[in-house]
Amino acid sequence: MEEVRTKVVLEEYSVINARSTDFPGNYPGCDDSWDYKRFEKRFSISVAQLNFEEMVMVFDMVGVDAAIANSIRRVLIAEVPTMAIEKVYIHSNTSIVQDEVLAHRLGLIPINADPRKFKTLSPMQTGENWPDTPSADHMIEFTLKVKCSHNTHALKGSHDPEQLYLNSQVTTSAFKWVPIGNQAQKVWVMVWIGSLILFPAF
Repeated sequence: MEEVRTKVVLEEYSVINARSTDFPGNYPGCDDSWDYKRFEKRFSISVAQLNFEEMVMVFDMVGVDAAIANSIRRVLIAEVPTMAIEKVYIHSNTSIVQDEVLAHRLGLIPINADPRKFKTLSPMQTGENWPDTPSADHMIEFTLKVKCSHNTHALKGSHDPEQLYLNSQVTTSAFKWVPIGNQAQKVWVMVWIGSLILFPAF
């Protein structure tokens, strides 16, 4: 019973004991009433990584209910300013992924840019009143241009798309930042470069 009350267990295919059960009367003989001094004694935060240049912080919360930890996670997601792709203009998309699905995936790409160096658009500039031209004070711009073609040097009889085609998968490494105005001197922007696959191109 003690493990169910106090521990979240990560199994191979699931997470158990994540539901909040430590409240008064749920377990006979256990005093789970709220006590500030007991919470202060049990709760601690251990910082595992802190990098001011890359604005990265990794920490562990110990001695706190899983639901409370999750609420803090949700607050951080909602309240910490971030940059994300909002408008996508597609000139030609001949992949198997529909335009709206592609636009949604682009919006999920992590962008390493400091929001403090930009200004927020006023409510009058959103929706149908979105500015016609990019603004260096409010926006960052990327281009994505990838062409999938047959690999003439592929092994005979191969059925692997990565061998049959060049650029069979579109990844974030194909993203190119296009500085607006004098952004190249003022800000530093980078998308998640690597093997983050956006969609198959063939």
